[in-house]
Amino acid sequence: MSHLAPVMFGSLVLAMLVGFPVAFTLGGLGLAYGYFAVAQGFFPEAFMSNLPLRLFGIVSNELLLSIPFFTFMGAILERCGLAEDLLEGTGQLFGGRPGGLGFAVIIVGAILGAITGTVAASVIAMGVISLPVMMRYGYDTRYATGVIAASGTITQLIPPSLVLVVLADQLGRSVGDMYLGAIGPSLLQTGIFLLYTWGVVMFRPQWVPPLPPEARTERGAALVKRVLWGMLPSIVLIFLVLGTLFMGLATPTEAGALGALGGIVLAALHKRLSFSLIWQAMDSTMRVTAMVIFILLGSSVFSLVFQGVDGHVWIEEMLTGLPGGPIGFLIAVNIFIFFLAFFLDFFEIAFIVVPLLAPVAEKMGIDLVWFGVLLCVNMQTSFMHPPFGFALFYLRGVADQIHKSGAISKPIASRDIYLGAIPWVVMQLILVAVVIFWPQSVTHWLEKEQAVNPDSVEIEMQIQDMGMPEPDATDPPEALPEGGAPTVPDAVR
Repeated sequence: MSHLAPVMFGSLVLAMLVGFPVAFTLGGLGLAYGYFAVAQGFFPEAFMSNLPLRLFGIVSNELLLSIPFFTFMGAILERCGLAEDLLEGTGQLFGGRPGGLGFAVIIVGAILGAITGTVAASVIAMGVISLPVMMRYGYDTRYATGVIAASGTITQLIPPSLVLVVLADQLGRSVGDMYLGAIGPSLLQTGIFLLYTWGVVMFRPQWVPPLPPEARTERGAALVKRVLWGMLPSIVLIFLVLGTLFMGLATPTEAGALGALGGIVLAALHKRLSFSLIWQAMDSTMRVTAMVIFILLGSSVFSLVFQGVDGHVWIEEMLTGLPGGPIGFLIAVNIFIFFLAFFLDFFEIAFIVVPLLAPVAEKMGIDLVWFGVLLCVNMQTSFMHPPFGFALFYLRGVADQIHKSGAISKPIASRDIYLGAIPWVVMQLILVAVVIFWPQSVTHWLEKEQAVNPDSVEIEMQIQDMGMPEPDATDPPEALPEGGAPTVPDAVR
C-alpha cells in the first residue's frame, strides 16, 4: 500500500497538466483509486462510508457562506464606480509629482483590496482608468503594466480576501485570526511597492514623469473634497466588514452579509444601483461559489482515499526529514508552492496541497495562522508570474480594449507585460522571505491568550503543626505516635 500514495499524487499532477477540470479530476481519481484500494484489501468498504458525512459537512459549513457574500460585495463594487472615483481623485492628488500615478495606483489597489476582496475587479478597474493616462503622458510601459497588475494582486492578501477564508477553513483556524495575521504582511507588501516606486523616481525619473498642468483638472479644496468623497464611504464599509469581525460583534458570514449590504448602499450613493447591476453581481457570485464548492467536494473525495492509503504518512516522512528543521520545511514548501502556482490557481492549491501540508506543519510546532498567511503571501505570485498569471491575462485583455478604442496610439506587447511583472514578483518573494524569518510580522497582531501550563503548576501539602513531633518518614506504621499525622513524602511536600 505504501506505493499507492505517490502514484495517486503523480496521477493528479499529470491529469491537471493535461488540462482536465480540477474538480472532476479530484473526484474521479479519488473514486477510482478508492475502488482499487477496496478491491486490493488496503482498507474495508466501510471506510468509504465516511464520504457522505464529509460531503454533507462541507455543504453545511456556515463558514463557507461568507464566500458568496464577499464575492457579491466585490462584484457590486466592481461595477458601481467606486474604483473610478478613488483612482481619478487620488491620481489628481499625486499626479503633479514624478511617480504620482504609480503611488496612486498602489494606494488605491490596497484600498480596493480591503473593500472588494477580488483581484479581477481591482486589476480591470485600475487598468481601464490608469493605463491610458500613464501611456499618454510618457510612463514606461513595463513599469505601468507591472504596477497595475501587482497592485491589484495585493487584494489576495488584504482582508477580506477569499483566499484567507478558504485557508482558515482548511487549516481549522478562525477567519478573524487569519485576517489579523494578514494585516502586517499586507502593510509590508504595500510599503515595499511604494519603496520600489520611490526608487524608480530617484534613479529612473524618465520612466514616471509628472502629469502636465493641463492634465490636472482640479486643485485645492475641490480636489480634497473629491478624494474624501471617494474614501470616506469606503472606510465606513471597511469598518462594517472588518471592524465588527475583529471586535467579535459578527461572525465571518455576518460580516460578509454586512459587506454585501454595504456594497449595495455604496452603489446607490454613486447612483448606479440598478436591476442589471444586481443581476450581474448575482451571476458572478453564483459562478465563483459553484466553482469553489465543486473543487472542495472533489478534493474531499481525493483526500479521504489518499489518507486511507497512508498518503499523509508518506507526506510526513518526506517533509519531516528535510534539513534545517521548521525553517527548512517552510523554505522547501514555499519553493514547491511557487512553482506549483505556475500551473494551478490559488483555490486549487488551497484545496489540494494545504490539507496535506498542515498536519506536518502542526507536528513541527509551526503556528498554523502564520503558516496560512505565509502561503497566502506566496500564492500572490500565482497571479503574477508568466505564463499563466491571471492578473496578466486580465491586463492583456484590458490593454487590447484600450488600444481598439483609440485611447492609446500603439498596442502593448505581451512581452512588455510579462517582463514588467518580474520586478513585482521578486518583491512578493522578498515578502515571503521576510514572513519566514520574521514570524512576528504575522503573530504580533494576534491576541495573546493567557494559558495555564499544567507543567508549571506546583501542589504543596503541608502538615499543620499540632504540637506533636513529626514522625520520621522511615518509621514503620506501628512506630507512629498515637494520633500522629500520616507521613508525607518530601517530593510532594
